[in-house]
Amino acid sequence: MGLLTIGAFAKASRLSPKALRLYDELGLLPPARVDPYSGYRLYDPAQLERARLVAWLRRLGMPLARIRTVCELDPGAAAREVRAYWAQVEADTTARRDLAAFLVDQLSQLSQLPQLPGKDNAMSSAHATLGVRYAMLSDRGSVRTSNEDSGYAGPRLLAVADGFGGSRHASEAAIEALKPLEAEVPGAELLSALEDAAHRAHASVCELAASDPALRGVGTTLTALVWSGSRLGLVHIGDSRAYLLRDGELFQITHDHTVVRSLLDEGRITAAEAVSHPQRALLLRAVGGGAAFEPDLALRDALAGDRYLLCSDGLSGVVTAEEIRRVLGSVADPGEAARELVALANRAGGPDNVTCGVAHVVDGAELPAA
Repeated sequence: MGLLTIGAFAKASRLSPKALRLYDELGLLPPARVDPYSGYRLYDPAQLERARLVAWLRRLGMPLARIRTVCELDPGAAAREVRAYWAQVEADTTARRDLAAFLVDQLSQLSQLPQLPGKDNAMSSAHATLGVRYAMLSDRGSVRTSNEDSGYAGPRLLAVADGFGGSRHASEAAIEALKPLEAEVPGAELLSALEDAAHRAHASVCELAASDPALRGVGTTLTALVWSGSRLGLVHIGDSRAYLLRDGELFQITHDHTVVRSLLDEGRITAAEAVSHPQRALLLRAVGGGAAFEPDLALRDALAGDRYLLCSDGLSGVVTAEEIRRVLGSVADPGEAARELVALANRAGGPDNVTCGVAHVVDGAELPAA
């Protein structure tokens, strides 16, 4: 079979002539020959396999730059790259799905409220009877000579930050930037308030790093929960974690932003390999420190009886999920639970600083009078 005109090749490959011209300009799919007189693009039938792959990848929504990478790989490596891309798409879709579900629920409830002239019909007080009992504990561990972690616990805000770069200043600056969230935030504004606070934290840490050559490169993880009525907002970046114990089951409700977690999600390494991977502490996202700043934001419904744990990786790296579930489920006092979790980390060698924030969601009647 001879060379195909751009029209014939477009039909065979299911790519439009306009797309083929663009891919030629980008060097992604150049024609086999261009007629020197007419300028017509002519394609070799052997190019159809690559063209069809490009068409399929575009239907997946893969960016052209990444498609170029996939097309240059052998089939096995290309399959792994497509798997990695789709794992990221699914993670992004899950986050958007959760947000969409929250917005649908919020708007549905607002539509049922009587619209009173001159009144704010926000629903933040719809379940204002819930409250939290809370505690925070930070320890330098058994090996480190200093503690770069910081934590904060209050009636509306629970936050943990795991600093790096040789200074505790970054984690303290990030926590300080979140403290205005202790003021009551209407449920309808919770997501925006969290996002603004995260950007304040990032700006504070970046300013800190620029203020002193000795602090260049400092950064921190940041994981925080904010309560508003029966809603809670979550902001998370890095590899500190948030857990929820509900009806006896423990759920990790944050996703580690690490190289190893990414490799694991993409199927490039096994869980056993992840434990001893040399890059297991390398962050893909953080507050400052030169890493990408892209915090995860989520909104959740709180229920009486829920128990939340925020912790640095000094705990999650050495204490099993089953032990965490046992302590959260059996220890009634948040402060005692935090102390027991820190003790477990230290008994396991305490190789890192460890910070634990524990919050029990209770009916407002169970809280002591102000």
